[in-house]
Amino acid sequence: MTTVIHTGSKSEQAYDWIRTHITSHTFGPGYRLVLGTIADELDMSVVPVREAIRRLEAEGLVTFERNVGARVSLVDESEYANTMQTLGLVEGLATALSAPLLDAETLARAEQVNDRMRQLLGHFDAHMFTKLNQDFHSLLYETCPNPHVLDLVHRGWARLSGIRDTSFAFVPGRAHHSVEEHAQILELIHNGAEPLQIELAARHHRWRTMDAFLAARHSHTSEEGR
Repeated sequence: MTTVIHTGSKSEQAYDWIRTHITSHTFGPGYRLVLGTIADELDMSVVPVREAIRRLEAEGLVTFERNVGARVSLVDESEYANTMQTLGLVEGLATALSAPLLDAETLARAEQVNDRMRQLLGHFDAHMFTKLNQDFHSLLYETCPNPHVLDLVHRGWARLSGIRDTSFAFVPGRAHHSVEEHAQILELIHNGAEPLQIELAARHHRWRTMDAFLAARHSHTSEEGR
């Protein structure tokens, strides 16, 4: 039995519950979202569940298929690439703008998170690694003084929430490079590097993950076609 914390409207409760199940990959890509079943689980009518699913559809986490209904979105390569390209740009800028404002405590916390990620490499857990990865980047960009740029970063991460684990699970070797690139970004910030240098390091870090994932997808598709 799922425990539901009754805060906010029923639509908000349903949204939070479904989104959590999607982002934790309890409901994986392609999972069918049956309104009646979810409504029974949450002890509410289908109306707020339908409202929640429409909201998730607007975020790109859910798609509707004719004669099937609502499903958790599959990995769309074009959407993934577009989102990662954009996120690389805005997250790189947000990190560069944040850099002069980051104190020693925040940088130490980021180093600790990266150390935990490094420890996971020997017994890889894609879901935990991804969570720590977001924690790491969040520490570096949340101080961004430009609220518009920060909002775009948050939107980018929200769009990726349905496929983030897929990236590292599909290309686990990328995790090793990711940890090292994190260390390089931290070193640039510690040394007071030029903002553009920090921005480019953060941007290319994001794009390398995108390139590795898409290359692995294409390789896998080619092997299946043989």
